[in-house]
Amino acid sequence: MRHPRLWPAVTAVAAALGVVLAVALVLVLSPKAPRELAPPGPATTDPVGASSLTHTAATTADGLPAAKPASLSIPAIGVRAEGIADLGLAPDGALEVPGDATTVGWFTGAPSPGETGPAVLAAHVDYKHVPGAFARLKELRPGEQARVGRADGRIAVFTVYRVERYPKAAFPTDQVYGDTPDPELRLITCGGAFDRASGNYLDNVVAYARLTGVEA
Repeated sequence: MRHPRLWPAVTAVAAALGVVLAVALVLVLSPKAPRELAPPGPATTDPVGASSLTHTAATTADGLPAAKPASLSIPAIGVRAEGIADLGLAPDGALEVPGDATTVGWFTGAPSPGETGPAVLAAHVDYKHVPGAFARLKELRPGEQARVGRADGRIAVFTVYRVERYPKAAFPTDQVYGDTPDPELRLITCGGAFDRASGNYLDNVVAYARLTGVEA
């Protein structure tokens, strides 16, 4: 089996901001490969009724046109972010991170939420002793929802299918960033023990979700 396509053609290493490392994203070069891997998807206490969706399941699976994310709501863990920052790569190849505790960022090197492939949203678990936007990300459970408002006025509804914690030294790049046949979402923050010597968390928490609805 060939490796899945990884969206950014760069290598990113963990990036520290102050005394807290918000997000560690490890990306590697990989040749384009067929869409053969589709990781198994976000849930919420406020599920969307089928009658309110404006797209059929088949249309949803095909993916939406590109559109920047504008907001994020994850009712199950109390996330409500208005205004999503763009995150690129720093000169040293590390992923940029939000500049405060409450901002959620979208990695522009990956698809936009709702497009085919794995969209990536990242935020701090905490920052300067303030709980971060993704402070409770590890509490997400399969079946809960994440709703991403897009610049085109649509709301992409994702349903979580798994939440994992990985040591940063063994981050599963292909699994997180590998190409998928359908629209998916990755929510990423830091987790695990905090290493005071380095000022970094030792792990990453990743929530995996797939697109299950689109609202106009």
